Amino acid sequence: MKKIRFGTPEEFVPTKFCKNLNYQETDIQYDLSKITYKQTNRGCVIELPLQYQEEVYGFGLQLKGFRHKGTKKTLRTNSDPVANTGDSHAPVPFFVTTNGYGIYLDTARNATFYCGYGKNKNRPPKPNNAVTVTAEALYEKTALEEDTVMAIEIPYAKGIDLYLFEGDTITDIVAQYNQFSGGGCDVPEWGLGVYYRCYVKSTGDQVMEQAKYFRDNQIPCDVIGLEPGWHSRSYPCSYQWDSERFPNYREVVEYLRKNDFHINLWEHAFIDATSPLYHEMKDHSGDFEVWQGLVPDFVTEEARKRFSDYHRKHLIDLGIDGFKLDECDNSDFVLDWSFPDCIEFPSGIDGDVYHNLFGTLYMQTMLEALGEHETFSEVRQAGALASSYPFVLYSDLYDHRDFIRGVVNCGFSGLLWTPEVREGKTKTDFIRRLQTAVFSVQCLINAWYCEQAPWLEFGCEEEVKALLNERKKLIPMLKKAFEKYHRTGIPPVRALVMDYTADPETYGIDDEYLLGDSLLVAPMTAEQTQRRVYLPKGEWTDYWTGKTVPSGWLDVRTDNIPVYVKAER
Repeated sequence: MKKIRFGTPEEFVPTKFCKNLNYQETDIQYDLSKITYKQTNRGCVIELPLQYQEEVYGFGLQLKGFRHKGTKKTLRTNSDPVANTGDSHAPVPFFVTTNGYGIYLDTARNATFYCGYGKNKNRPPKPNNAVTVTAEALYEKTALEEDTVMAIEIPYAKGIDLYLFEGDTITDIVAQYNQFSGGGCDVPEWGLGVYYRCYVKSTGDQVMEQAKYFRDNQIPCDVIGLEPGWHSRSYPCSYQWDSERFPNYREVVEYLRKNDFHINLWEHAFIDATSPLYHEMKDHSGDFEVWQGLVPDFVTEEARKRFSDYHRKHLIDLGIDGFKLDECDNSDFVLDWSFPDCIEFPSGIDGDVYHNLFGTLYMQTMLEALGEHETFSEVRQAGALASSYPFVLYSDLYDHRDFIRGVVNCGFSGLLWTPEVREGKTKTDFIRRLQTAVFSVQCLINAWYCEQAPWLEFGCEEEVKALLNERKKLIPMLKKAFEKYHRTGIPPVRALVMDYTADPETYGIDDEYLLGDSLLVAPMTAEQTQRRVYLPKGEWTDYWTGKTVPSGWLDVRTDNIPVYVKAER
C-alpha cells in the first residue's frame, strides 16, 4: 500500500477516528504520475485513467448498483436510496478495479466519483447519421468503448490523503484495505446463530412467552431482540425501561439468560428530555434537535464517556450484550427527520461530515460501554475503515432483490450486511427470504411489527425449523470464516469477481456470492421458479445432494436455495 498526500487534508477524516489503523507502506507498481490533483473553487479534484474494459466496484453498501463503470456516484449517507446514484446507509470512498488496484480517499465529505467519463481529446470528425428510436438505445449509443477517466470531486476540501492498494485479485486488495482498517471483526460463536426481534409492543411477559415458544418447539434461537417498546420514551430515547410494559424487566433478563438467550436492545442516539442522560449531555450535543431530542457529539471524549458509562451501569451490567443502533444514518427522500448539515457541534465538526461518521462514532461509543463483553450487534450506518467493528448493517427497505445485491456488494468495502426477514407477501416469499438470511453473515428475523411469529400465518413452522437448523450446521464454518477475516482481512462474504477477478463471466454477477472458503450461494426470490447459476472454474458439488456439478453456466429449478461446495485444493 502507498499513501499520497495532495494539498492540506481536512481535520475530521475517517483515519482520525480509526483506533487500530495499520498503515504499512510497501512498493507498488502503479504509475503515480498518472494521478493528477487540482484545487477548484468547489473543493478539490483527482483524476486517474480507466482502461477500456476495466471494471469498477465498491463504494460501500450499494443496494441499487453493482458494476459502476460509466456511472456517477455521490457518496451521501441516506437511509432510502431510490436509484443507482451512490446514496447509501454506508457510503465508503473506496473502490477496486479489475486491473489489480484499489483506491481509498480519506474523506467524510459527500464525494462524487465519475467512473469512466471521456476527456476533451480534440477528436477528428467521424460522420455518423445513425438514428435510434428508443431512449435506451439512444443512451447506449453514447457508451464509450475506449479508455476514459475516473474523476473524483471532494467538496470544500483543500487537500486529501489517497491510499493505493495492489493485489492479484480484488480479494487480495480488499483484504489489505481491511488490514489497514484494523483487521476484520472478531465475533462470538453465539452471534452466528439465529436472531429474533420481538413485536414492538410486547410486554415482559410476552417476551418470555415468545422465548418459551422457541425452546418448547425446539426452534433454534440464540438472540432475542427488544424493539422501541422497552423504552419509557423511544422517539427520542429515554434509555429507561417502560414501567407498564416491563415492570418485571429484571425477571425478563434473568429468564432469557437462564434459558441461553443473549439479549439485544434497540435504541438510537437522540436523547429525550425524560432521560437521565439529557441534562449531562446537553452541553455535549449539537445546536439542532431530532424529534425534540439531543444529538450527542460523539467526536468528543466527554460525550462518549457519559453515554457509554450510563449504558454500562444500567444495561450491560444487567446482562445486555448487544444493541441495534438505529437512525444514525440520515433522512431519506420520503421523510425529513434527521439533523441538517448546518448543525454546529462543540467539537467543530460539520453536519455533513458528522452524518458520514455518526455510525462509526456510535459503534465506538457502545464498544467502550461493552468493554470486554463480546457482541455481534446491528447498526444502520457505517462507513470507511469499519471492518473491525462487530456490527452488521440493516435497513428499513425491503426489496428482496436489493437485499441480495447488498450481500454481494458489502464485501468490497469492509462491511457486513444482513438481508433480514420480516413478513412475507406469501409463504413462498417468506421462505425465499429466510433461505437468503440463513446463508448470510447474520440470520436475523425482525418481527418488530408482527404480533406473532411471521411464519405462523403460513403454517410453515416445520420448514422454518429445518432452515434454522441448517443455520446451526453452518456456524462452525462461519466461525472459521470470521477468524480468517480477523486474521487476514479476507471478508466472510464476497462477490464472485473478488476471488475470480481474471474471469470476465463474473463481472456482472450481482445475485450470487461466496460464503466462507467453500460455499457459493445463489438465492432466489419468490418471483423465480428457476434461475441461471454460474460456477467458476473448479470442482463443485451440490450442497444438498452431494452430487458433482460441472463448472460454467447451468439452469436450476428448485424450491430450495441453490448452494454449491467447492472442492478443497
